[in-house]
Amino acid sequence: MSDQPAIILETERLRIHMWDDASWADFVRYTNTPAVMRWLNGVRDEAGTAQTRKRLEGFVEEFGHTFWCCRRKDDGGHLSGAVLGMVGFKRATTEGTKVHGMLEIGWRLREDVWGKGYAKEGASGCLDYIFAQRDEDDVVALTVAENTDSWGLMQRLGMQRREEWDYEDPTFPAELNPTIVHHITRAQWLAQR
Repeated sequence: MSDQPAIILETERLRIHMWDDASWADFVRYTNTPAVMRWLNGVRDEAGTAQTRKRLEGFVEEFGHTFWCCRRKDDGGHLSGAVLGMVGFKRATTEGTKVHGMLEIGWRLREDVWGKGYAKEGASGCLDYIFAQRDEDDVVALTVAENTDSWGLMQRLGMQRREEWDYEDPTFPAELNPTIVHHITRAQWLAQR
């Protein structure tokens, strides 16, 4: 019996897998930084990171998917074998919004890998996976207007801006609102593949 976390999917350079203690520790070390957490309500203390992990594990139990660990394949390439961040899906949970209950794709990568195509590669692999493995018709992605890198990736993935679905998130301060929404359907994703 292997003590390695279950692999969800692989792309050319990435291995997306379930969380284990070592992967989580690396994830927190590399992504719980002011730059990475700028649009996510700031760096979290130990209790906050533990709460985040509990939420992610709860998504697996409830929905069968979550934001999974994103690791560089151990292939001798850039950061070979290293945890780069997370990528995957959860259900949008902000009640009273048009996106509540919809499948939400998300990503969070360490700062030293920004601009190297890992986020797009991981998100593309996840969209391929979800539309092939699950009975989902569409996916949303959420961010704040000022996070141009994130919504830029959403657009490069072929997602369309849905201003009519934007909303105020009460869990974030005024400067991190409103939450803006991008959307893609299964048909749109498959047509561009």
